[in-house]
Amino acid sequence: MSPVEFKENTIIVVFGASGDLAKKKTFPALFGLFREGYLSPSVKVYGYARSKMTDEEFRDRIKPYFETPTEKSLELVDKFLALCSYEQAAYDEPEGYQVLTKSIEAFEAERGVTEPHRLFYLALPPAVFTTVAEKVKQYCHPGSRGLARLVVEKPFGRDLKTAKELQAKLAPLWSENELYRIDHYLGKEMVKNLIPLRFANSFLHACWNNHYITSVQISLKEPFGTEGRGGYFDNIGIIRDVIQNHLLQVLTLLTMERPISGDAEAIRDEKVHLLKAIKPLDKKNILVGQYSRSEDGKKPGYLDDETVKPGSKCITYAAIPLEICNERWEGVPIILRAGKALNEGKVEIRIQFKETKNGIYQNVSRNELVIRVQPNEAMYMKMNIKIPGVSTDVTVTDLDLTYSSRYKKFYIPQAYESLIRDVLNGDHSRFVRDDELEVSWALFTPLLNYLEGPQGPDPILYPYGARGPEPLSGFLEKNGYVYDARGDYQWPVTTPDTVIDEELDNGPKK
Repeated sequence: MSPVEFKENTIIVVFGASGDLAKKKTFPALFGLFREGYLSPSVKVYGYARSKMTDEEFRDRIKPYFETPTEKSLELVDKFLALCSYEQAAYDEPEGYQVLTKSIEAFEAERGVTEPHRLFYLALPPAVFTTVAEKVKQYCHPGSRGLARLVVEKPFGRDLKTAKELQAKLAPLWSENELYRIDHYLGKEMVKNLIPLRFANSFLHACWNNHYITSVQISLKEPFGTEGRGGYFDNIGIIRDVIQNHLLQVLTLLTMERPISGDAEAIRDEKVHLLKAIKPLDKKNILVGQYSRSEDGKKPGYLDDETVKPGSKCITYAAIPLEICNERWEGVPIILRAGKALNEGKVEIRIQFKETKNGIYQNVSRNELVIRVQPNEAMYMKMNIKIPGVSTDVTVTDLDLTYSSRYKKFYIPQAYESLIRDVLNGDHSRFVRDDELEVSWALFTPLLNYLEGPQGPDPILYPYGARGPEPLSGFLEKNGYVYDARGDYQWPVTTPDTVIDEELDNGPKK
């Protein structure tokens, strides 16, 4: 990250400041930027919410979530908190916004600010997005005198219809240039790496197509269930929660064509082109599941959550194949899969290459490029070599780039840190554009309507802590993934956090 580029004396207002998102993500991200020297000490940060709190109570609420890896960073906590104050007011009444604006203008007048720069972050439920956006535009926007930016958190609607309705309400108030629809996966280090990995390495760029690649998987595994949030999740499901947004965003960067430049709109243009090339999803070729009580009985099933509707068919696991109809990817099966209450927590991309058919090595393992987004970021290429020593037999090993080993002294920002800095600097490249949002919902809405309608299948039950529904291995094989029949690959354990996926690396468990 380069030094601070945005204007001095910037105003940052976080709406929903008393909520979990703000205290666990937004304010820790702001402190992280401040700690590392990427947020100027000249900024003024406001928390705005309905909860009654004093400035001191507010600071005490957010302080425990700040990361302070060094003695020096611990000393910076109080300096950052001194930049923060709290405004308690209703979201749908003008008085709070008027008081906030008076405070902002007094601050700017004291600092001699002639061109205001104001960032408004909506860490709020979707039900109040438009109410707050309207009031902020009416009372807090600096007008033609300066710049204002509005950050909106997902969900951006729950289907194509509601996404269009939300956009129709925001568009007259805030220009697309002022809007930043944040998907925090686009701020993750390994996701940010996809563009340079693909387009700055000629050996990869040359084989990044259907002549060499036979299957792609993007998977997200969570080791926990809804844990008392089932009432919320029951109306969302795993597809809306992480697949239609997080995993689909990763897919666009992984498979889009090379942008004509590094400009934000050039990148977003290619993402939209890619999304438009995806075939309608096949309702008959999907795998959906719901977790049940763990085999030892210690972990509850989804329906055991008292906040969940009895008999709910909510999907907590889904594997969805996609097909991209363009010259580069036609015929390559791509699977997005995600689930809750699984055996481990992990997000990874797995690209499998064609087998070696001819010559002296005909029965060797396929090459795979694996990009682990989290935890313990890494890239590794599975490859075949001779067994060391006198043997002439071939075994599987890897070319390994594990970040914790290779980049020990680097500051690697958290996803929200990267994205908030992008907003402050006016960089839209890692944010979702309006047409991109519409195309993605158009892709998934028919599938959601089918799954949630009377003809939708019952989800397959899988025990809490499993790898997924029992038919998973067969489903992946049917959709193009080839398991290593040799089963002799072992991912090297470089840190205690390293995750070994035996199901894919060594084949399905019998």
